[in-house]
Amino acid sequence: MFLAGFSGCLATGFVPRAAADDWYPYYNEDEYTDFYTPPNPLPAGKPGDLVRAEPSRLVLEPSGQLGAIMATGTRVMYLSTDARGNPDVVTGTYFEPYNAWPGQGPRPLIVYGPGTQGQGDQCAPSRQFNQGIHWSPYLDFGFNYEELFVATMVARGFAILMTDYEGLGTIGVTHTYVNRLSEGHAMLDAARAARLLPGTSLSPGGPTAFWGYSQGGGAAASAAELAASYAPDLNIVGSYAGAPPADLAELMPFADGSALVGVVGYALNGIMQSYPEAEPLIRSKLTPRGEDLLAKVKDQCIAETLMKFMFRHLQPYFNEPIEELMAEPAFKGLFDLQRIGTLRPNAPVLVNSNRFDPLVPWTAANQMARDWCEKGADVEFRTNEQPPFLNKAIINHALPMLVDGEPAMQWIADRFNGVPTAPNCGTY
Repeated sequence: MFLAGFSGCLATGFVPRAAADDWYPYYNEDEYTDFYTPPNPLPAGKPGDLVRAEPSRLVLEPSGQLGAIMATGTRVMYLSTDARGNPDVVTGTYFEPYNAWPGQGPRPLIVYGPGTQGQGDQCAPSRQFNQGIHWSPYLDFGFNYEELFVATMVARGFAILMTDYEGLGTIGVTHTYVNRLSEGHAMLDAARAARLLPGTSLSPGGPTAFWGYSQGGGAAASAAELAASYAPDLNIVGSYAGAPPADLAELMPFADGSALVGVVGYALNGIMQSYPEAEPLIRSKLTPRGEDLLAKVKDQCIAETLMKFMFRHLQPYFNEPIEELMAEPAFKGLFDLQRIGTLRPNAPVLVNSNRFDPLVPWTAANQMARDWCEKGADVEFRTNEQPPFLNKAIINHALPMLVDGEPAMQWIADRFNGVPTAPNCGTY
């Protein structure tokens, strides 16, 4: 019955809420315009200060009839800092759990970095939590897969603030995909913003941890190593970085020919947003097909990018051999700026990576952990040995997110409960 109703909803453009006489549009950009338009000029304040907040509908699927997340949702916009050190604003969602925290001390906060959602504003997790499943004609489709972990975490009493990152959701700014500084700042300032929200159960100065997989793993890793210099005021107890894209230059050949080759377009668009002086160089290396790729993915969510560009090779998008291009100092330098592992995290970090990950290389995640260990950080590195299977379909990148998720959640809970860590530097 639900499937019949849902197919009818797609045809009419509306889906029912819990009340039969209340209707919710599948997607209406006007609904989000006021909240997601950054104020001009930006208000004075410190990174993490709240710009605005409002109640947020939280559903697992569009109708809201098949269950909801066990938390009260609040959509937020807060001040942060871009990759150049300039003030910007970032949006996100705060989840206040219905359940009490059963562990030690005050209720803990997890700042959650979502995995790749896309580059269009409609892909922002804070918008998708209102919809459960996002759809707009004709291939603009999205399932907020992060809700699987969020629903579990809040049921266990963790408070969460999931950031959208810079430019994802906010109107007029391109999402700075996998920019380590921008993402790290967004995560750290999300922790500050959550504790400024009125009416929550969070305590001032309470414990905070960072969580993320894939793009989110890179964001959590960046936050971990930037915390000491950017946000020494935060009480950080640990970070989970799953499959972090720690070296984008190494990732390029892995993306070639894969289902998610289109994310290279996200990355190049993000570089041009953060470093506009690099735009002429990047565009000089693109063929007409490359220009078309960047223009199209800029407004897409990940499902549409996958369907339209999967299994393509990178070379036709560039006018010189990829190997030579990546060896050019100016071009390679743009990617090297995003390398994670150059600073020492000020709290324990768990790093997970699949040795046979076909998209985000194990070797780069492993090197990041080694670099941190050499700086004296408390690091536990875990290798998933899921064997190769349909690698270009990136199955060995997606499945470990689920396989490693529960052990990682237990590791995070241990940090909040004061359990001693088990670093394994020098053994992997």
